[in-house]
Amino acid sequence: NFSEKIGADKIQTYIQDGRRKMDEDLKTLPGPYEIFELPDQGKIVLRITDWKLGLIFIQTADVPAGKEVKAMRIYLTPATKPIGVNWYDITSQTLIAQLLPYLEIAGYQQKTFTITKYGVRPKARFMLEVTPWA
Repeated sequence: NFSEKIGADKIQTYIQDGRRKMDEDLKTLPGPYEIFELPDQGKIVLRITDWKLGLIFIQTADVPAGKEVKAMRIYLTPATKPIGVNWYDITSQTLIAQLLPYLEIAGYQQKTFTITKYGVRPKARFMLEVTPWA
């Protein structure tokens, strides 16, 4: 098998280098930004039509001067988000990591993504449920 031929440590380095290279290639997402936020135990059901990874500049309480962070912009159906722009910019790295495997596979447009938030920043966590769109 592949891991036995080149060694598990080299595979891990390859994976990390690939992610680092991907992060280096990210471009700044154009504004306006629509930061995805939910209250503790808040739940939202989304239909995603497209997505992209990029960088956005945000100001936070701990870094008032602002910082550049990796974000995932998810484009939504008008029924999912009828007011304002048709996207959310997700900055939670754990939520991005949960969504990415589903969005990298064809057919995600036929699925419903239900996101529930537990806790508050910086320790908030998200539960993701993915079901076929009915």
